[in-house]
Amino acid sequence: MISIVIPIYNEEELIEQLNEALASALKGAVDDYEIVYVNDGSTDSSLELLRGLQAVDSHVVVVELSRNWGHMGAINAGLQTARGRAIILMDGDFQDPPEVLPRMIDAWRKGAEVVVGVRRTRQESRKLLAFLFPLFYRVLGSLSDYPIPLNAGIFSLMDRKALDSVLAMREKNRYLPGLRAWVGYKNAIVYYDRQDRLGGEGKLSFISRIKYAMDAITSFSYKPLRLSFGLFGFTTCFAFLMALCMFIPSSTVATAAFGLASAVFFVGGLVMLSLGILGEYIGRIYDEVRNRPLSLISHVHRPQVMIETETGTIEVPVGSYGVAGGLAAIQAVNYQEQDAA
Repeated sequence: MISIVIPIYNEEELIEQLNEALASALKGAVDDYEIVYVNDGSTDSSLELLRGLQAVDSHVVVVELSRNWGHMGAINAGLQTARGRAIILMDGDFQDPPEVLPRMIDAWRKGAEVVVGVRRTRQESRKLLAFLFPLFYRVLGSLSDYPIPLNAGIFSLMDRKALDSVLAMREKNRYLPGLRAWVGYKNAIVYYDRQDRLGGEGKLSFISRIKYAMDAITSFSYKPLRLSFGLFGFTTCFAFLMALCMFIPSSTVATAAFGLASAVFFVGGLVMLSLGILGEYIGRIYDEVRNRPLSLISHVHRPQVMIETETGTIEVPVGSYGVAGGLAAIQAVNYQEQDAA
């Protein structure tokens, strides 16, 4: 089964069209699927429309949250509810085109455990966001301590194994594309052209987007904490230059000014050094509080041992039980079969 998880908040203009587009895209691509709509405390008729779809479409699953928990809260609820062997996560505004889903499913069937939808082009009517999104991805790419695919949002497919690894992490301030990259596994990329919203206005406020960007940077980079070390180096070098300028023949006032500037920059450098050291310890505390696993196992490949029996040979994985004990048990079974004959 394939699960499609879609958070919904006040999308009454698009729900029926979206469900029809998903059914059309998945027809012939999969034999069994479910569409998990998560109603994130909508104040319009979204919930009623979803329940109406559920009455006529057995593939529809509706998750109703107690209130509006925000985009990431709705996504997490949908991922916990999904039952598929592979889970596709997408937004419900047609910016993530349903016709891309068969390509993602095909990449998964070929062995990919995480399939990321990467935007080749982006149509955005909101000019400020059209400017800020590329800027954010450039900043994130330069700051991140992990290789996170740029121009990629939540639109992706995750194998059940990868999803369970993501859900096992208990941190609250989540940046899903970063967590998806952090768990690893075999990745594939599907490129697509991101369109503007088909109707209505975007539901995420500007402040919410700023918080999401801060979650992305602070969850996967210590470079802002380590900025103090860079400032310490700059101020210390500047203090040294000011101190040298004191020895250049000049007026008494200039000599005193250079000395005072050197002292100010030197003391400021010591403050930056102290903040940098403090930041390193805070970063390590943050690691402990997040409690992410030190590693994740994708596969365990064991060598096979051939065991000779009177009826032939069998393969036994090393480590499942002792070879000698296994051979004795197999021989005992053979003797019992001979006695019965």
